[in-house]
Amino acid sequence: MKVEVRYFASLRETIGLSHETVETQASDLSALRSELMARGEHYRVCLMPERPVRMALNQSMVQDNASLTEGCEVGFFPPVTGG
Repeated sequence: MKVEVRYFASLRETIGLSHETVETQASDLSALRSELMARGEHYRVCLMPERPVRMALNQSMVQDNASLTEGCEVGFFPPVTGG
């Protein structure tokens, strides 16, 4: 299936893309995250499980077990800090 993936803030800067359309076999966000990390070092550094990354599915914040559907929009965000 195809999904639209968006990267925000420092993730966008490290990966070098603000968004991309991804052909995936993943059924949930966790599997998609693993597939993306397998693409190379830039993805791995940003999306590794040890790094706190927030995720959204169709513009709603979700956990990594959220199911993907054809054409959905996935967003990856670094944690937000305030001051």
